[in-house]
Amino acid sequence: MKNIILNSDSYKYSQFNQYPPDTEYIYSYIESRGGKYDDTVFFGLQMFIKEYLCDPITQEMIEEAEAIILAHGEPFNSAGWEYILEEYDGYLPVEIKAVPEGSVIPVHNVLATIINLDPKCYWLTSFLETALLRAVWFPTTVATNSREIKKVIYDYLLRTGDVDSIDFKLHDFGSRGVSSLESAGIGGLAHLVNFQGTDTVEALLYGKRYYDIDMAGFSVPAMEHSTVTSWGRKNEEASYRNMVKRNGVEGGIVSAVSDSYDIYEACKMWGTTLKQDVLDSGATLVVRPDSGEPAEVVLRCLVILDKYFGHKVNDKGFNVLQNVRVLQGDGINMDSIKEILYRITKHGFSADNVVFGQGGALLQIVNRDDQRFAMKCSYACVNDECIPVYKDPITDKGKRSKKGMLKLIKDAEGEYETVSSEEDGILYEQGEDLLQVVYLNGELIREITFDEVRANSKL
Repeated sequence: MKNIILNSDSYKYSQFNQYPPDTEYIYSYIESRGGKYDDTVFFGLQMFIKEYLCDPITQEMIEEAEAIILAHGEPFNSAGWEYILEEYDGYLPVEIKAVPEGSVIPVHNVLATIINLDPKCYWLTSFLETALLRAVWFPTTVATNSREIKKVIYDYLLRTGDVDSIDFKLHDFGSRGVSSLESAGIGGLAHLVNFQGTDTVEALLYGKRYYDIDMAGFSVPAMEHSTVTSWGRKNEEASYRNMVKRNGVEGGIVSAVSDSYDIYEACKMWGTTLKQDVLDSGATLVVRPDSGEPAEVVLRCLVILDKYFGHKVNDKGFNVLQNVRVLQGDGINMDSIKEILYRITKHGFSADNVVFGQGGALLQIVNRDDQRFAMKCSYACVNDECIPVYKDPITDKGKRSKKGMLKLIKDAEGEYETVSSEEDGILYEQGEDLLQVVYLNGELIREITFDEVRANSKL
């Protein structure tokens, strides 16, 4: 049973009695305070709302949480939770506003806000910080990193190949490398905001469940080392021939990991004794090296395959191999992708010739500090007086938080700008707020489809 009352940090349970007497409203916001990239692709909030906030709390949840938290050594606000159960049938009386998912927003701007709607639930806003911030930073960071890689690949395709192939140039191999099935679903779907290639099945389920898309991503028949090595080294060629025979179809793709023994001899084998099998199948062969220094191995594989399969020169003057491509799925990150593309294009090969697969670096090697995500209180109402709230640590000005109630607007030049009720006067009053109400008192107010998310993030 999902229990939102237990979806928080331990210290949050003692905070209901730490606010000033007669506190009525607490307003907080989420932003990226900078980081590796200048923009973020906002994504993932709808998953969290549907999964955790659209079902009411129950008496059983309250009792379960109370027993655990008291035994844990923290006080428990049973009266507060029971009030929500009695007055709101268990639905949380908060309003959450956010930018449309998929929006590409420069850092240092407000992405989402939350405020309690009942003065007796002033403590609820901050209590939800742990779950809400986690729901935003992880998929947003994955989607942001994925899009930044897409920009690099797109640039090389624009100069050397066919940009229409961009959606399948970075394949998600990350499912086995993440910490949980939920991480696979959330992170995997975040990657699919930008691309359509994935081996993370859970991402497909999350897309259908939370964003109304029947099929968010696609894959192809592919070998692994066990399906090569189980034939024995002397039968390596037979394993490849079997793969093409059973899975090669006209217009299709077959992917064959080929470095179980000697990747360069395997490339030669594909181009000689197996070449006719490939041609007869009508499929495109994707040879996958899985070890060694990525840029060096990919280039050498292309050279060997080019010798046997040949190439055509495209209208941009670069060589595109016939009937075969190379997939590099080992050691892939932003830097290695740049190096591979630089090396192969320097030697006259189009970016059309390569596909990338990324695992842990795509879904797991991310953290909240990559884009310095934070949720902070910026406005509070106490005893009928509302005041701006902020932090400004002398030891780190980068952690200075915003003041007042916030809007995200576009300025006269069409650039995003966060404006404050306390600092921006007429601009705040007249500016059209791009933050939309997405959750209100237990209800998802504004639902977005995955197609709309992709349209918002399009390069």
